[in-house]
Amino acid sequence: MKFSDVSSLILFNKPYGVLSQFTPEGKWRALAEFIPLKNVYVAGRLDADSEGLLLLTDDGRLQAQIAEPKHKLEKTYWAQVEGVPDEAALARLCAGIRLSDFTAQPARVRLIDEPADLWPRDPPIRYRAAIPTRWLEIRISEGKNRQVRRMTAAIGYPTLRLVRAAIGTLSVSGLGLGEWRRIDGDIRTLRGT
Repeated sequence: MKFSDVSSLILFNKPYGVLSQFTPEGKWRALAEFIPLKNVYVAGRLDADSEGLLLLTDDGRLQAQIAEPKHKLEKTYWAQVEGVPDEAALARLCAGIRLSDFTAQPARVRLIDEPADLWPRDPPIRYRAAIPTRWLEIRISEGKNRQVRRMTAAIGYPTLRLVRAAIGTLSVSGLGLGEWRRIDGDIRTLRGT
C-alpha cells in the first residue's frame, strides 16, 4: 500500500496481549502479526494488558499531536473495576486525583452498563462470585503510563479490564477484534472540525 500526500491514520482494535510495537517481546505478541504495513508508527500507546483503539500514522507531526498531552485530545476508556464505586469515589476522579508522581487532571467519569458491542476477552478476567464488578466510562486528555488503572486503584476500585473506546472523534466501533482500517485525515479529523 502506498500512502498519498494526505496523512493516513490506521485505526486498529488491539487485542489483549499485543504490544504497541511491531516486534514481539517475551510472551507478548506484536502489531506485525495484524498490520502488514511499513512506515507507520504508533500514536499513543496501549499497554499489552489493555485493549481497544490504537492509532498509527505515517506522519510524525500528526503522531506527536495525537500522543502528546499538551494537545488535549480526549481519550475515552471503558474500565471494568472490582467493586461498585459510589458517588464520592467518582467525584474524586472528577476533581483530579493525586497519584504518587503527579496529580491526574479532572476526568469525566460515569457508571455505564457493559458496552453492548464489547468482544469477549481472551483470556477472560478472573471471575469471583462474591465480588461484583462495574463498568466506568472515563474520559481524560492526559494518558500517562497506566494512568486509568492507577486512578481507579487510588479510589479503591482496581481495574480488571481496560478498553480504549475512542480517541477524539474516532472510535473502535465497527472494528472487530484484531481488525484495522485506513482513513485519510489529520488532527481536525480527530477533533471533528
